Formats: sequence, C-alpha cells, structure tokens
Amino acid sequence: MASPQRPASSGSGSDMGSGNVGMDERKRKRMESNRLSAQRSRMKKQKLMEDLIRQVAQLQKANVGLVESINATTQNYVDVESRNNFLRAQMMELTDRLGSLNSLLQMVEDASLLALDIPYPMIEQPWQAPFPSQPILANVHTFQC
Repeated sequence: MASPQRPASSGSGSDMGSGNVGMDERKRKRMESNRLSAQRSRMKKQKLMEDLIRQVAQLQKANVGLVESINATTQNYVDVESRNNFLRAQMMELTDRLGSLNSLLQMVEDASLLALDIPYPMIEQPWQAPFPSQPILANVHTFQC
C-alpha cells in the first residue's frame, strides 16, 4: 500500500529534511519488524499444524489398536458365553438325571424295604461333584434333539 507523500517544504529547514529521513527510517524498520514477525507467526503456525497432523496419525493408530482389542475381547466374550451356556445346559441335564436316579433308588428302597447303601452322598448342588477327579464325558451333540 502506497502512502501519500508529503511535498518537500521550501524552507531552510534542515530539521525538516533530517526529520523526514528519520521517519522513513523508522517506517522501514517497523515494516521489516512486521515482516519478520509475520514470518515467525507463519512458521509457528506451520509447526503447530505439523504437530497436530502427527498427533492425529498417532491417535488414529491407537484407535485401530483399541478397535482390534475390543473385537478380540468381544469374540472371547462370545466364546466364553457360548461355552457357559453349554455347561449350564449340561448341568441342568445332569441335575435332572441325578434327580431321576435318586427317585428310582428311593422307589427301589421303599419297595424292597431294604436300606440301600448309596456310595454317592446326596448333594444339594449337583455341579459340585463329590469326586472331581472323575470327569463327565459329554460333547455338544449329547444334548441336541
């Protein structure tokens, strides 16, 4: 932007001429200072932008890792839940079988009027087997219709 120039005065004023030169020098220094300040500001803004872009990349990478972790945990949960449902069904079936066998033994005992020595104690919680070293062999197809 060009500023309007003042006409030179026609006096003996060497003061005016030197004052005008001093003002031009101050104006030039101020313009140089403003230019350098603007350059520093642009460089600072550029560095900030690069830092933000780097941070976005790091956050996106962390996000991908979290999504993978969530997916793996979700799959693990589904697997455990499926196994748990199978074991619940197996427990219910075995509880029913145990109840039936106990009823049968009771009927035999009542009919024969003899006390039968049952080697396995009656337990309130059938999933807590009295002899845990004896595994119950079953597979998924055991309980399917």
